[in-house]
Amino acid sequence: MNNVPSPADELVILDRELARLDARRSQLLARRAWLLSVLYAPGAASPRPASPVSTPAVESTPRSAQNVLLALGGVLLAVAAVAFTLVSWGSMGIGGRAAVLAVVTAGALAAPVVLLRRRLVSTAEAVAALGLLLMVLDAYAVHRVALPGADSLGYAAVASAVLAALWAAYGVGVGGLRVPLPVAVVAGQLPLPLWALASDAGALTMCWALLATAGLDVVVALLARLGAGVRVVACVCACVTGGWAVLVAAWFSVVGGGAEPAGLLLVAAGLALYGAWRAPAAAEAWAVVAGLVAVAGAGALVREAVPEAWVVPGYLLVAVAVCAVAVRGGVPRGVGRGLVWASAGVQVLAVAWALPQVAAALAGVRPGVPWAVVAVPATVAGVLVTLRSVPARCGALALAWVAVMPLPEALSLPYAAVVGARLVLTGGFLALAVRPAPLAVRLSPQVSATGARGWDALLRPGTAPSAPGGAGDRVGRDAQEVLGDAALGGALLGAVVVAFGAWGTEAAAVTVLGVLTGLFAGAAVLARGPRRTVAACAATVALTGFVGTVATAVELPAHLTGVALLAVPVGTAALGAWLRRHPVAVPVELTGAAAGALAVGFASARPAVLALVLALCGVVAAATAVRPERRPAAGYAATALFVAATWVRLAASGVSTPEAYTLPVTVPALVVGVLRRRRDPAASSWTAYGPGLAATLVPSLVAAWGDTDWPRPLLLGVAALAATLVGARLRLQAPLLLGGTVLALVALHELAPYVVQAVGALPRWLPPALAGLLLLGMGATYEQRLRDARRLRETVGRMR
Repeated sequence: MNNVPSPADELVILDRELARLDARRSQLLARRAWLLSVLYAPGAASPRPASPVSTPAVESTPRSAQNVLLALGGVLLAVAAVAFTLVSWGSMGIGGRAAVLAVVTAGALAAPVVLLRRRLVSTAEAVAALGLLLMVLDAYAVHRVALPGADSLGYAAVASAVLAALWAAYGVGVGGLRVPLPVAVVAGQLPLPLWALASDAGALTMCWALLATAGLDVVVALLARLGAGVRVVACVCACVTGGWAVLVAAWFSVVGGGAEPAGLLLVAAGLALYGAWRAPAAAEAWAVVAGLVAVAGAGALVREAVPEAWVVPGYLLVAVAVCAVAVRGGVPRGVGRGLVWASAGVQVLAVAWALPQVAAALAGVRPGVPWAVVAVPATVAGVLVTLRSVPARCGALALAWVAVMPLPEALSLPYAAVVGARLVLTGGFLALAVRPAPLAVRLSPQVSATGARGWDALLRPGTAPSAPGGAGDRVGRDAQEVLGDAALGGALLGAVVVAFGAWGTEAAAVTVLGVLTGLFAGAAVLARGPRRTVAACAATVALTGFVGTVATAVELPAHLTGVALLAVPVGTAALGAWLRRHPVAVPVELTGAAAGALAVGFASARPAVLALVLALCGVVAAATAVRPERRPAAGYAATALFVAATWVRLAASGVSTPEAYTLPVTVPALVVGVLRRRRDPAASSWTAYGPGLAATLVPSLVAAWGDTDWPRPLLLGVAALAATLVGARLRLQAPLLLGGTVLALVALHELAPYVVQAVGALPRWLPPALAGLLLLGMGATYEQRLRDARRLRETVGRMR
């Protein structure tokens, strides 16, 4: 029996052990910090164990104070030396001043040797730093005294080279000092750039000088065994000097062109690639830089040979070549991964360059699309197809859509051919959404399971597929689902593009929307799962557009177009009745209801037709409410639509007394509600009494707000008060809430003029003061008010 854990299980075990080690290390470091604080605490003779948290932190230790004093002393001595050299040079003879500087410099350079023997390391570092500064002043003195006519830049170049060599020799000769060698590396950055400035050879010569300096820094960082500090300084200097050289050369390659900037960039790429090859710890970062610079250099050469429109595709082809070298060139893993990331970055930029032009072409802003714009997403899609991961295939599918949708315009096809080609492409994406298996061919199950390994998957060898029926098959099915969803998204977006593009002529719009309706309806029949639901809703939307377009083509007025659009909710309600509890039924019916709302909007131009449309919508809702699973929601909707149709019809007929039409409905509705409650005591009061009460109270409230006489508000208030009292007495929600709301609104309407008049007579400072007092009172009794509100909500909630 084999008990060896799988790689995934072993990885989990290792992660847990590492987490325990990290936690233990954190505890030990906290204990060490506390012990140090206790050890260096003033007057602490025998520290007692205590919690690290309870021990006060020491502001400074003797070692830190010593370092501060040494640093201040060194700075003061340096200031004195500079003042002595630059300001007071003329007060002594040349020989005396030279002798003083020579003696002081020799003493400052010799003293660290003695101090190191006595283990005074910090003091030795400070004195050595002073000696290095005195050497710079000596070089300045030599220029002023012995070589006053020499070129300043040329002398500075030679002097910096000599000082760098002397400091390096001093650092190697006097072991134990950390300052001389990093300072020598920094000084080594100056000779070649200063020489380029002195020779006045141009910006590209300066770039070559900076690049050569960066090369020397790379050699020091990778080959010289001079300590971690020296390597870090050399790496930083290489990044600074090489970065400046690359930026300037890239600017010249874009603006002026030419082979020299491209050659400089390629040399810089080789230097960065050498650094990535020799430094495995930072191989990926160096390889990213090398890949980007190589694309810039080789792309600059391609730029010279292609038309302007093909410049970006030229850079893209170079990036693809870099990716191919990374994958098939036998490079180390870290180097290859960095090159691939660099290539991916360039490909993303190229796609970002193409997307706005593709969008402009699809929106009709520009007449056509250059082939170069189509080539960019097509090339990147081809690269992504080679990857065995689901995200890569989804990205390839999206980029294929970007490439093929503007293809008819790139071919300069006629308008009808462009529309037809886009319809065919949309149908193709729909076919892939229905049967996504071809998109998932040769997907690695392990890579698909992670879902985001992308470029790393290209660098790793594929694993064998799992046995049939195992995890591999399950992952394959999941991959097909994801790819099918991506294809459906492309089909939906393509449908939007082709539908908007077909509005040029009515015949094209009718044809396109009819074909889209058929395509999505067929996809809804053949697809599975959520894609079937989305396709069915899309078919309903396309059908709505088709009906509206046909109505526009036959020149129907807007209100009659609203009547024609009612065919969509009728059809979706019939389809829902046939589907019953199928998952597609509810989304399709809701989409049809949205089409009904659109029909209401079109019919609003004629109140009489609006009333008819609302009534027909109520009929559809009532027919839907016959089904038990739709009864509550559809029943309420039917009631609201019938009431709204009644109100609109009364308003359109100029009726000023709606009670004459609503009361004959309210009385039998309430009687029916009473009988319903007797047969079914568990029935809600909203179901039994809500429609009948709303049929009269709401229209009367609307009429009362526009009525200047007193009888209607008085009678409506009495009726609302009666309904409120009955609801409170019998513990019924509908009469209580409807009557209370109407009563409050009527009271507000009647008292509003007096309230306005009273507020106008009050001082202007009084309302804000009263509001402030109210807020204070509410704040003082906040918890009590919350409890009262919660108790009231619970009481109303227990009502029927």
